[in-house]
Amino acid sequence: MEAVSGTPFGVVHLDVAPVTSGLAIGALVAGIASVVVSLLVICFGVAFKNDGGAWASGAFAVLGVLAGVAAVVVGLLGRRQIRRPAAPSAVQFSGRGLAMAGISCGAAGALFSALGLGLALLLALT
Repeated sequence: MEAVSGTPFGVVHLDVAPVTSGLAIGALVAGIASVVVSLLVICFGVAFKNDGGAWASGAFAVLGVLAGVAAVVVGLLGRRQIRRPAAPSAVQFSGRGLAMAGISCGAAGALFSALGLGLALLLALT
């Protein structure tokens, strides 16, 4: 409690527990989804190389890249939200590790989707 000078009153600052950032959680979910979809891209491209697997891989590759890019963008926004200083009575966000994991998974998923599509096209052309 801080005393207000010149008055008999005081000011109390209540401690607010940190809240996990929703952006960080969303980034992790989108990053994991991107990795799972990239595995589908690779599986369809290899398993159905003679039966139009490149088309299925292409459709899933678009989804995987979009989810990966979304995970990276939302993860960066989550890190920014967590890093921002807050007033003593305002909500402080946590979840920096979740945001970093989302960024990493999203980047890996987008990369694996693009590589899986390249592999599917290579197998379909040979």
